Parts: sequence; C-alpha cells; structure tokens
Amino acid sequence: MTPSAPLSAPSLAREPGELRGSIKTPAGATLLQRLLVFVGPGYLVATGYMDPGNWATALAGGSKYGTALLFVAVLSSLMAIVLQALAARLGLGAGLDLAQACRAQFSRPTAVALWLIAEAAILATDLAEIIGTAIGLQLLFGLPIAAGIVITLLDTFLVLAFERAGFRKIELFVVALLGLIALSFTAQLAMAHVNFGDVARGLLPTKQFFADPQMLYIGLGIIGATVMPHNLFLHSYIVQTRAVGASSDEKREAISFAVIDSSVALFFALIVNGAILVLAASVFFASGHRDVAELGEAYRLIAPLLGAPTASTLFALALIACGLNSTVTATLAGQVVMEGFVRLRMKPALRRFVTRLMAIAPAVGLTLYAGESATGHLLVASQVVLSMALPFAVAPLIWFTASRRIMGEQVAPRFLTITAWVIAAMIMALNAKLLVDMIFG
Repeated sequence: MTPSAPLSAPSLAREPGELRGSIKTPAGATLLQRLLVFVGPGYLVATGYMDPGNWATALAGGSKYGTALLFVAVLSSLMAIVLQALAARLGLGAGLDLAQACRAQFSRPTAVALWLIAEAAILATDLAEIIGTAIGLQLLFGLPIAAGIVITLLDTFLVLAFERAGFRKIELFVVALLGLIALSFTAQLAMAHVNFGDVARGLLPTKQFFADPQMLYIGLGIIGATVMPHNLFLHSYIVQTRAVGASSDEKREAISFAVIDSSVALFFALIVNGAILVLAASVFFASGHRDVAELGEAYRLIAPLLGAPTASTLFALALIACGLNSTVTATLAGQVVMEGFVRLRMKPALRRFVTRLMAIAPAVGLTLYAGESATGHLLVASQVVLSMALPFAVAPLIWFTASRRIMGEQVAPRFLTITAWVIAAMIMALNAKLLVDMIFG
C-alpha cells in the first residue's frame, strides 16, 4: 500500500439539515461551554454499542457463564474508547473521515475491497436491528416475527424526518432514547438479586475463556457487538459538524473535547451492556436457565423469575428504543461509507430502504425456514461477522493517525498508536483462533 499525494480536506457532504463545521462555538465561551459544544457525536457512536446484537451476546454470555464474561465487556469497551479516540483525531486533525482517507491513500482495488467489507459489516448491523425491533414488536403487540421484520421498513420515514430536522435534533433524539434504555435496565436490576461478589470476580479473565470454544465464540461476539467497524467511519465523519479553528491549539483542544465526549458516552454504554450481562447472570444463570440466547425467551422468563410483570414490558420497550436508535446511526454510517469510498451519493431514506431490503431477505427467509427460535443464533452470528470485519477498519485507522504526513501536528502520540496496534493484534488473534475452532470442530 503506497501512500498517495498529501490529503486535502474535502467539504463534508450534506448531513440532515447541517453542513461541515456548522455547529459553532459561541464567541467568548468558557471552557465548559466549549466542551458542551462537542457533546453529542459520542452518544451517536455509543448507540452502536447498545444495539440488539449486544443484547443477544450479553444474554447468551450471562445465562451460560454467569458473570465470567464481564471482563470481555469491560475490555472491549476500553478497546472502543481507544479506537474511537483515534477516529475523532482523524476527523478533526486531518479533516477527513476514515472512508475518504482510505480512498485517497490506497489503490482503487484495495479501496473497493475495504468498501465491500464495510458494507457487509453495516448489513450485519442492520440485520441485528431488524431482528431486535421485530422481536420487540412481537413482545409488545403479539406480531409474528416475519411481519415485524417487514414493518421495520417503515423506519425509513424516521430517517426522512431527521433529514430535515438538523443534526442537533438527531443527537437529542438519540440521547433521549438512551436515557429510556438506561432507566429500563436500572429498574430491572433493582428487581434482581445481584451478587456483587460474582460481579467483582467476573472482572478478571479466566483460563476457560481460551479453552472453551463456545465461550470464545460468545466472547468474540461481545467484542464484535461492542467495537463496531461502522462506528469508526461514522465518528470520524460526524465530529466534523463542529466548527474548529485552523490553528494547532484549536484543533488540539477540539480533539480533546471530542475524546472526552466519546469516552464518557462509551462508559455509559459499558454500564448498560454490563447491566444486561449481570441481569442475565442474576436471573437466568442463577436459576438454572443456562441457554437463553433468544430475546423472546428472555422476555418470557424475566417477569416470573423476577416476580414483577412490568420487567418484561421494560425489557421490550428498551429493545425497541435500541432498534430505533441504531436505525438512525446505521443510516448515517452507510452514507459515510458509500460517499467516502466510492463517491456515490444517495438520499439517506433511499439508502436506508435499499440496505433494509438486503437485510430483510435473509432475516425473513431464515425465520420462515427455521422458525422464530433461530433469530437469537442469527443475532450472535451477525456480531461475529462484525468482529471479523473489524481489523479491516482498525488497521487503516491506526496507520493514518500515526502518519505525520497525513495528520501534521495532530499525529497520534506513540503510546496511543502502540496501544491501538496491541488491540488490533488481539482482535486478529481471537479471530484466527475462532476460525481454527470452527474449521476443526
């Protein structure tokens, strides 16, 4: 991969009602006010770390292994914080998103290959959203899964509404739904009898993780569900909605603010994901229900096991909120990937419609063929696909942000680059071991 000519920062493509650099810092703003201007993109990114695929893997891990996989959730969130910090640095320091940088730096065949892998990851993400939302609709309204999957096409109109509303409105919508999700799980945890000693022990890795292929498979699914490839493309793009001065000090401050925003948001996502796993461990694992991978099964069991009928309703509402949130962010990520890699522009609603149709076909087909019970396994499998696609986004990101020619004075510190490469190596090693286990039984 031979670097091309130095990158120039093209104009950011039109976001829903916004343009690149249109969210400005008020003149004479205090440090806190300047920080608050940069709050928002991190929560859009955090949405991808709490989608229905996370639920499936966390439920499967918590019910089968108790809190033993909690350390994987923590580790993957720390990985995400480091990688999202690099994505924000690329967007604000170089004025480029990850897809644009790939197109400029790599040969066309390489860029096209990376684009197709990124599209596959987005499709896997969309598959998880479709199934999760359809299950939520079934749980609340009794709709068949196949019918709920088709109804998810209507979320295209949600994207259309936000196309006209403005970027800040998108951020507020996402934060509001995240608040609903957090309240739902706080209430459910309050009803459960959590063993905090088990929680503390779950924060430490065990030898079983490397010896048990099934545990590794679910653990890799948690990593794939947490560190999502499309979020790296999205984050490097949406941070550029903030107006940043041309000086090195202004860019450095902007990067610091963006990293604080994403780190706090991802810590919040860790709390939610950890709560799902701990809830599964406290309710299902502790009661002998060791194989709960289906969201519908979790819904049916949670109320009688907790002795609270409202627990199931809270579970379903949070699931639908996750699906709606992920719909918005996945659409934005799809636009970033398509425009950045191949300069192909498409209306967000049309992009959403096409992507959803592509994901609906396998979801409906499998549901009709294997029954509704197969949806949980499909959710976990979609997250493993994301984990397999992850190195193809992570490696270019690390390489770009470590290049002084691309980043100028905003080049990533050496310790951050080394840490990121260690994370990439861990992901690749786990992927390789999983493939060996799958091939040789």
